[in-house]
Amino acid sequence: MESLPVVVIGAGPAGLAAAAHAQQRGMAVMVLEAGTQAGAAVREWGHIRLFSQWSEVVDPAGRRVLAGAGWSEPEPSSYPTGRAWAQEYLQPLADALDATGEVTVRYAARVIGVSRRGRDLVVDSGRDTQPFEVKVLTPTGVERIAARAVIDASGTWGQPNPLGGDGLPAIGEHAAAGRISYRVPDLHDEAVRGRFAGRHVVVAGTGASAQNALVELAALVKAAPDTRVSWLVRRSSAGGTFGGGDNDQLAARGALGSSARQAVVSGAITAVTGFRTCDVVIVGDGSLTLTSLDGQQVAGVDRVVVVTGFRPDLSMLSEVRLDLDPVLQAPTALAPLIDPNVHSCGTVYPHGAKELAQPESGFYLVGMKSYGRAPSFLALTGYEQVRSVVADIAGDREAAERVELTLPDSGVCGGSGLFDEPDQAAARGGGCCGAPATLELVTIGAMPSR
Repeated sequence: MESLPVVVIGAGPAGLAAAAHAQQRGMAVMVLEAGTQAGAAVREWGHIRLFSQWSEVVDPAGRRVLAGAGWSEPEPSSYPTGRAWAQEYLQPLADALDATGEVTVRYAARVIGVSRRGRDLVVDSGRDTQPFEVKVLTPTGVERIAARAVIDASGTWGQPNPLGGDGLPAIGEHAAAGRISYRVPDLHDEAVRGRFAGRHVVVAGTGASAQNALVELAALVKAAPDTRVSWLVRRSSAGGTFGGGDNDQLAARGALGSSARQAVVSGAITAVTGFRTCDVVIVGDGSLTLTSLDGQQVAGVDRVVVVTGFRPDLSMLSEVRLDLDPVLQAPTALAPLIDPNVHSCGTVYPHGAKELAQPESGFYLVGMKSYGRAPSFLALTGYEQVRSVVADIAGDREAAERVELTLPDSGVCGGSGLFDEPDQAAARGGGCCGAPATLELVTIGAMPSR
């Protein structure tokens, strides 16, 4: 099967980094991207500025490929927007890889299924000797592509979590879809701004994306004082949601949390805690009334911004043998390291091919998809993952097991599983951060929060 390509699903940061590492090891690679450009998902939040510097969002192998193509690297200490990241790094990298002759990047190629040739999920006989077959939907129809290995870097962007506090859409959520969005609005776009100015806006979520939304909406309140913003927090207190501030080793991440805290303290944002939405009702004047499981209500709502995280789409992997954690839907060996019920400080041990490999030999989950429903991810993590995975595919076990990564501490500690008992984390005497902490990781540094 070594004559077959390695198929990479997704031309985002992790997928293109995987292709770069494979190309530099002399492998044939095919990258399949559902969008029409590299970094299609990143472009959808292109207006958001990353809190990682350029130096932290460029993969080393990708840099080497681009150097050979005469690429001019942006100022390493500056902070790109998602749009700049896609246009100035991801697209040039995809183009440079495609020009090598060893990598083929295909757009408008949506993977709809992965299997072993001639073997469904239950067949053992001869399974590992057969190549993968990747079924792809293209503008001209469905194709089958044979592969020696498959790296799924398709991310989670297309699967936002719903508004409902139990993980399912709230009753009435679909009916009110015209008033609900699952992305941070671009309030610098006049058309978008006009839909929010002077309205009652609800934000649901507590991660970095929610913080971005709160900061932008607080500025809108200052410019249009008749704008109201309510912030729905499922926890019993909003106090622990703003990150480590000055203690965060990613300064821009700490500054974002501090700005969101100030927006709430200033009175521009009204926090509603302990609110887990169960019903959305369209009332007579066209506004929405949101009801929590405990009976709380927020009425007169014009727009809802739901930024409650993402989840992986596993439907295309129904014929692949997977070993996933039942809680996070992440690889079982990785899940204990990233479980937000245990910690948010990010005591993530070094991990790579060993933790990401699946019972289906030659199949790997990487990037944000490897974290399942966990809300913590840095681009640097994805780059280290794919370096190890590609080394494993190449049979270089020493490189696959080597750790080449140090991540910044967030300056916070406490599992989100304790959100109803905020004092329990302190009572645990160091809690989650007491474990060996060779690496430190929390929250998303190269992408909007999940």
